[in-house]
Amino acid sequence: MKTDIRNRKDIEKLVNTFYEKVKTDKIIGYLFNDVAHVNWENHLPKMYNFWENILFFTGNYEGNPMAKHKELHEKSPMNPTHFGHWNKLFTETVDKLFEGVKAEEIKNRALNISAAMMYKTLS
Repeated sequence: MKTDIRNRKDIEKLVNTFYEKVKTDKIIGYLFNDVAHVNWENHLPKMYNFWENILFFTGNYEGNPMAKHKELHEKSPMNPTHFGHWNKLFTETVDKLFEGVKAEEIKNRALNISAAMMYKTLS
């Protein structure tokens, strides 16, 4: 029986599971591994804070994801397919692990954030 996303521990489980998929993904994995050269030890805690703040308004996230994605786009152009695939992987991961109001909210927020990021990054 799946539960809803209740706390930071659940956020960490979601983020870790999601990025394990991303690291080896044939469509977007190279952006993280070969272009951005993501330091996962630094990146994952930032993502925990980001999503925890999105769902639970903790105020513990600092950063400028728009600027980071613009920089990445300048190094290796991204397109709507990349963003769509990210959304697909994220939604699949949420659905596999959780169900409930917060699970639906995080999927909707991810879609909205992704759409805004795609618009600002690609324009």
